[in-house]
Amino acid sequence: MATTVNSPPTPGILPNTPFLPKTSQLSIFKKKKPFTFASKKVVSCKASNERSSSPNRFDRRDVLLGLGSVYGATNLVSDPFALAAPVSSPDLDLCEKSTVTSKSAGTIKVPCCPPKSAKILDFKPPKFSKLRYRPAAQMVDPEYLAKFTKAMELMKALPMDDPRSFMQQANVHCAYCNGAYDNGDPSHELQIHFSWLFFPFHRLYLYFYERILGNLIGDPNFAMPFWNWDAPPGMPIPEIYVDPNSPLYDEKRNVDHQPPKLADLDYSLEENLSKRDQIKSNLSVMYRQVVSNKTATLFLGKPYRAGEKSSPGAGSLEQSPHTDIHKWVGDPRETYKEDMGNFYSAGKDPLFYAHHCNVDRMWNIWRSLPGKKRRDFTDPDWLDSSFLFYDENANLVRAKVRDTLDTKTLGYDYQKVNIPWLKNKPTPRRPGSAKGQAKAAETNNTTVIRNVFPIVLDKLVRVEVPRPKKSRTKLEKEDEEEVLVLENIQLDRDVGVKFNVYINDEDDDTPTGPEDSEFAGSFSNIPHNQNKGGVKLDTSLTLPISDLLEDLDVEGDDNILVTLVPKEGKGLVSIGNIKIDFIRE
Repeated sequence: MATTVNSPPTPGILPNTPFLPKTSQLSIFKKKKPFTFASKKVVSCKASNERSSSPNRFDRRDVLLGLGSVYGATNLVSDPFALAAPVSSPDLDLCEKSTVTSKSAGTIKVPCCPPKSAKILDFKPPKFSKLRYRPAAQMVDPEYLAKFTKAMELMKALPMDDPRSFMQQANVHCAYCNGAYDNGDPSHELQIHFSWLFFPFHRLYLYFYERILGNLIGDPNFAMPFWNWDAPPGMPIPEIYVDPNSPLYDEKRNVDHQPPKLADLDYSLEENLSKRDQIKSNLSVMYRQVVSNKTATLFLGKPYRAGEKSSPGAGSLEQSPHTDIHKWVGDPRETYKEDMGNFYSAGKDPLFYAHHCNVDRMWNIWRSLPGKKRRDFTDPDWLDSSFLFYDENANLVRAKVRDTLDTKTLGYDYQKVNIPWLKNKPTPRRPGSAKGQAKAAETNNTTVIRNVFPIVLDKLVRVEVPRPKKSRTKLEKEDEEEVLVLENIQLDRDVGVKFNVYINDEDDDTPTGPEDSEFAGSFSNIPHNQNKGGVKLDTSLTLPISDLLEDLDVEGDDNILVTLVPKEGKGLVSIGNIKIDFIRE
């Protein structure tokens, strides 16, 4: 039997009373920019630096106290009183072995730290005479394949201690994603997933990797291929990666997912779709994750600054299809789901780089779509966050997010291919049937439980969530997005978890899929770890629902009915709160 939970009422919007901090407090704040959330809150700012080991650095959690309810500090997309704190490139002298754990196999320590260097160069945009174009992997010709294969052979033949070697390049991902570095505070380890760092980090990672390959074969115009999983011809693993005698091959892949099997962009261990239905599902996933997520926070991820705990919240494309593809490719026979199925080992599969080239391509496509909200962050804390990479000459280079914003400045672009999903907008399963379902939930046979957070997802759960405002002006609709926010999603980092989120969908008999408007989105986790034992992943999921509510014709409803369906890792994840809010960035 399904369980229905009534969410606590959303706190009312406080009067527009000016906030005047004490004179002693003003000196510790640097006002950066206006609020980006539409709602106005009074913030009580009493800061102390007791939690931080860094002098003069205040824990941002202290700054965000006094919001008057469990909705708390995460109700703000950008803190207007935040100290400038971009994530800094790590100190390689402090790099630690990465921790990898499994409930069945225990813990291992993996050496992922890069070679040290006494000199760090600051990144400079490359000089080039013409753009290099990354091709779709399923369309490359024999001449290109021969060149690519040679480059990979040479990279794999480099000595292990050479920072340009294939193993050292794979370790870059391991170190940044499995707890080898801290985030300016020894108690908070650096993690480039689940935040606004995801896209720029991987873009730079691919850029330097590609430059190394080109240098090894003496071709500065060489460009890596992208796995075109967003279009039907490119959905299977590209053939160039499945030859066991090729340096592009990796034996640690799911043997049931070899070509001509189509990738599942909504993968959840359940595989029962026909080819036609799989394509339809995949194209609908792409529309929802790229077109429907119109703001930087929704698409790129939530802000993450120096000294903060990791994983505030992933952007839409990182959640799906990025994470689902990782899990779909990884080998379930391996202890830690290697290679693609675990952050520490993902870079050991050459397919990883083709996968992330397509993820990077999606950033370009998202920015090209119409809509004034579809623009990158301008926050200096994002733009000035930095990372370390070795270049084609084995120089250690510090590069910033602001260096990544235009691929053409970096000297590359993508081959133009068909984008079929731009017109695959999901549609309601039964038009008009969703209206009033939140109220109907209390009168049917489902059990109604009130005010019980956190929720452990060991079964299907339904939550009635109040909407803080139903009617919005045309200008408000243009400037802000109504979003569903799942806060304090907690789970062990080393487990695979996935659950789906549905809006006003009460039909237990007919499964709802990505092609249906009622399907709001998913949360998914790839096993990974941090060196601080026992620290759970504590993150959030923010889903756009403005278009969804309009499609379902429920914009005038006081409440919506949210259904959570665990698909992987039942009972292993809990949710601290569910609410509706409005964001502008």
